[in-house]
Amino acid sequence: MPRFPRFRRPAAPGPARLDRAGGTHAAWPGHAKGSPAYRKILAGLAFAGVATFAQLYSTQAVLPMMAAELQVTAAEAALTISLATVGLAVTVLPWSFLADRIGRVRAMMWGISAATVLGLLVPLASSFPMLLGLRMLEGMALGGIPAIAIAYLNEEVNKVHAALAAGTYVAGTTLGGLAGRLLAGFVGELWGWRAAALAVSLLAAVAAALFLVLVPQARGFSAAAAGGFRGAFRTLAGHGRNPRLLALYVQAFLLMGGFVAVYNYLGFRLSGEPFSLPATIISLIFLAYLSGTVSSRWAGGLAARFGRRTVLIAGTVLMVAGLALTLTALLPLIMAGLLLFTGGFFAAHSIGAGWTGVIATSGRAQAASLYNLAYYLGSSVIGWAGGLVFQSLGWTALALTVIGLACTTAVITAVVHPARPAPAPGAPAPGVSG
Repeated sequence: MPRFPRFRRPAAPGPARLDRAGGTHAAWPGHAKGSPAYRKILAGLAFAGVATFAQLYSTQAVLPMMAAELQVTAAEAALTISLATVGLAVTVLPWSFLADRIGRVRAMMWGISAATVLGLLVPLASSFPMLLGLRMLEGMALGGIPAIAIAYLNEEVNKVHAALAAGTYVAGTTLGGLAGRLLAGFVGELWGWRAAALAVSLLAAVAAALFLVLVPQARGFSAAAAGGFRGAFRTLAGHGRNPRLLALYVQAFLLMGGFVAVYNYLGFRLSGEPFSLPATIISLIFLAYLSGTVSSRWAGGLAARFGRRTVLIAGTVLMVAGLALTLTALLPLIMAGLLLFTGGFFAAHSIGAGWTGVIATSGRAQAASLYNLAYYLGSSVIGWAGGLVFQSLGWTALALTVIGLACTTAVITAVVHPARPAPAPGAPAPGVSG
């Protein structure tokens, strides 16, 4: 087991000064693309994404099985997802302030280690309430990863490559979500949902260990001076008054909520008539996450050419087109629609997540945490409420609701983030400069 590295102040050359919100202003330019440290950062955070999102959504692939065994409704079974994301949502801000004091890397190490231990306890839950409690605690521990990872990237990676690096991190989160769901689906079909939860927790433990080994110490970070609650409130209030950040937070809430609702309840639709698919086959729908792995990586490169605003809107348009295809009763069209929907979502998410660290010139960890707060509150609230729509009105009503959320997001993005003129030859691309 690797030792936790001792936290040190940055060794970067040149003067460094702190703002009161924990931002860093230093001569440190960030690791260049292709350097060994750059590759280690991306690999380490990719494994952190696997450990985090394999655990966070591990029960999604076996929700119909859990509902049947535990004798609960679809919406109640989905609480195993919603409460985990509620736990994550309520802790992203505390984790970000802790990271300002003890360091990004050390905070991520604490969170991922605690989550791995809690994940191994989930299969031992003796009742549904205990299961929900453990899942919420697991989510609270996992809040230490997405709350900090983007801020860490923006401080450690050269700004020219920040959008690409953020896209690579999001690609790692898609692989984690995919791995956890596929593993849970196959193991659950053979030995039940408890064995599925255990298998995913073991996978997450391996990924967490690789993260601990690979991630390098921070060089662009300096510990924040203690500002107390008043300083924290000033930081958050400043972000709350920024309309461009607010637009990204609304985007995170609406798109993530719709995304989770679709994946939570599509399995119930496919397990019923006229499809009647078994759990193993239903778990294969999560292979659509591979389109998100690709699109989130591409999104960073496309943003450098066409601007973040254009790529974000294009992602929401793809989501709408994909959901429209799921309104048919033809399985191949539903799967094609799911590929488009997933690819569009992760393209939009990778842009939104990375953009917060560019727009926020100070208190970046808090800006990223507010994004994650909105993101996971959307997952919890809309992801659960979508079940009420599905149970009462069916799949068509749920799909049309999510289409409405995506369209709302596209309009807000178009209005709040005005189009920028194309850069002159040799000038930074608008997607990179923000």
